Amino acid sequence: MLTAVAVLASLAFIGWLIYRAIRRKSVRAHVMSYAVSSLTGIYTFGFFLSMDLPQLVKVVVSIVFGVALIFLAAYLQRRRQLGKR
Repeated sequence: MLTAVAVLASLAFIGWLIYRAIRRKSVRAHVMSYAVSSLTGIYTFGFFLSMDLPQLVKVVVSIVFGVALIFLAAYLQRRRQLGKR
């Protein structure tokens, strides 16, 4: 079921991007980073829950992996902003 939620969230995100493009509204970088990292976290959570490991290990690993991806996205965004100045 979590995979279905992740797919629907991805479709909603793509639809939102198309809506913003049609309205010719800009999308800020931090919003994109947050959305992509959230979707990645959902997919990661779904992936680890489908493995044959104890439930606690699955949850802890998926949370740590999600946090690492969020920090990576924030670091890359910050580095690009500093490079433009």
